Amino acid sequence: MNSRPILIVEDNPDDQKLALRAFKKCNLSNTIIFANDGVEAGEYLFGDESNKKKIVPAVVLLDLNMPRKNGLELLKDIRENDSTRFLPVVVITTSKEEQDLINSYSLGVNSYVRKPVDFNEFLEAVKSLGLYWLLLNECPSS
Repeated sequence: MNSRPILIVEDNPDDQKLALRAFKKCNLSNTIIFANDGVEAGEYLFGDESNKKKIVPAVVLLDLNMPRKNGLELLKDIRENDSTRFLPVVVITTSKEEQDLINSYSLGVNSYVRKPVDFNEFLEAVKSLGLYWLLLNECPSS
């Protein structure tokens, strides 16, 4: 099992809590790191180079519609940086815009999931994402 942290980039505190609850329900023990927008996530991923103890996450769960720096802008940064270009990124969003889907895949997203509105469906979706990306997926090292 991949023991690296999971980075969740999500500005909605309720969705953050639901994701945390879903991961606990499926007994995933990975550390969860929350960033409230693309700026915070960028600081975590690309910030101070003197912080050599920072661990690249196993997967990034990325919302699209956020203040300061949106998910597509962060995805572009992730794919342009040598240390994160192979990092699995899953867009998980409420957006039903076809252009968001196209733009996400054009920028190299690994998966695009629409957030279910139903609480139990949301829990199941996050649980499934975690199990797949942490237990089944294999990713090259940067």
